[in-house]
Amino acid sequence: MAADTDSELNQWLEMLRSPDVSDRLVAVKTLQHLGDEAAIDALIAALKDESTAVQKIAVAALWELAHPVAVPALLECLASPEEEIRSEALSALGELISSEHLLLLLDALHQEDVHLQLNVLILLRKIHDAQSLPAVLSFFESEHPQLREAAVTTLRYLNQVKRCPPALLFLNDPDNGVRREAALTLGHLADEGVVALLSQALTSDPDWQVRRNAAKSLAIHANSDAIPAVLSALKDEHWQVRKFAIQVLQKVPNEQCLPALIEALADEFSDVRKEAAIALGNLGNPNALNALQQALDDPDRDVVIYSQRAIQKIQKRA
Repeated sequence: MAADTDSELNQWLEMLRSPDVSDRLVAVKTLQHLGDEAAIDALIAALKDESTAVQKIAVAALWELAHPVAVPALLECLASPEEEIRSEALSALGELISSEHLLLLLDALHQEDVHLQLNVLILLRKIHDAQSLPAVLSFFESEHPQLREAAVTTLRYLNQVKRCPPALLFLNDPDNGVRREAALTLGHLADEGVVALLSQALTSDPDWQVRRNAAKSLAIHANSDAIPAVLSALKDEHWQVRKFAIQVLQKVPNEQCLPALIEALADEFSDVRKEAAIALGNLGNPNALNALQQALDDPDRDVVIYSQRAIQKIQKRA
């Protein structure tokens, strides 16, 4: 029986070397279906096939076999000129790599290929190892915005990295995507001046997604120094900025915010009204009860629920 199985496997391995691409497609698809680890070497060789379709199936087959021996070959696929090959290989490696592959990933970063470097920076987020920090920092001054963006994003995934002064400079990067990710990363850093920088981004950055992300990070810091900027952000033209600015006030209740929160209960967006109700409940000021009672007639069910909870919270505290 084993001999028959070997014979069948050898048949498809031989066909995988056929000059006819249709034969190779049939062979690689069959090998994927068989799922036999004895085909790993052949599948790795197929990653260099002239046919993109054959390459893609080979990547998928190696992904399903989930054998770490395929990791180096799949890493090479991250430099493929074909986006679908890079994407498939990245997905496979996302499940196959472990901390044992850290040095292999760091070595790959030395290759001058933007696609490879970008995808390796993404994979480093799966390992979370602070040993990656020097390699990540080396991309902070890259001429490619996508590499700067990937590097500052990866930074927030590295365990035990709480201070990184160079990252603060990214809030002035000319690229919107870099500033967006930097605003999120700064929520996880404890550098001096980080709250002030996020507050400035919240009120001044021309990109609304940067302002929104700055608000998200200020909610993590929960620092009362941000309140003036947050109050200003409650007038922001974009509802998501207003929503996440209010979440800062949920973490840092302040009496001077009462009028602005009551006004937010009448915001045109229900998400903003809901967050305002939660913030008023946390503030606990009885002067908010009348506005919250009116919010019980809100057309949005969530706003009604959170307004009722806020009322109960205030009354219980009183």
